Amino acid sequence: MRQAVDIISISTRGRGLVEVTSDVLNWLKRHPVQAGLLTLFCRHTSAGLLIQENAARDVRADLATFFDRLAPEDVDQYRHREGPDDMPAHIRTALTGVQLSIPIVQRQLALGTWQGIYLFEHRVRRIGDRLPCILLVNDGGRIDHRPKARSPVAVLAKSRSKDAFRFLWMKLR
Repeated sequence: MRQAVDIISISTRGRGLVEVTSDVLNWLKRHPVQAGLLTLFCRHTSAGLLIQENAARDVRADLATFFDRLAPEDVDQYRHREGPDDMPAHIRTALTGVQLSIPIVQRQLALGTWQGIYLFEHRVRRIGDRLPCILLVNDGGRIDHRPKARSPVAVLAKSRSKDAFRFLWMKLR
């Protein structure tokens, strides 16, 4: 099993969701693989990673509003008082998480049609984040080789149909 490790620098303009899908895809182009697992990790306790819809901006706005209500900036509510947005940011990060694992199938991230990768900055002010990318290649150690026969998982990822799910289920039983 081979590995590739690198860091992507992401700039944020403060609180909110920043789509990093294109940054990750550009990094992945430099490490072409047939199949593998990409791990993304955010090294901050006040920002998280998530996969979310990337078509409708209202989804991102609704998520931000939800988290604002869930963990409000009320310093009297918290013992840890590094700033009005600090403890709410820690709570939000605990709920969103700091790590994602995304399969790579036939040289593509196995994301759904409307899915994007987001860095969710929970602080009001941030200069930038560094996003380590770790690629685990599960293809006998060969990078960018000829395509193999399509596996049931690859068929499922490509078609996203109920029939493909049934096919895979029958194969796994």
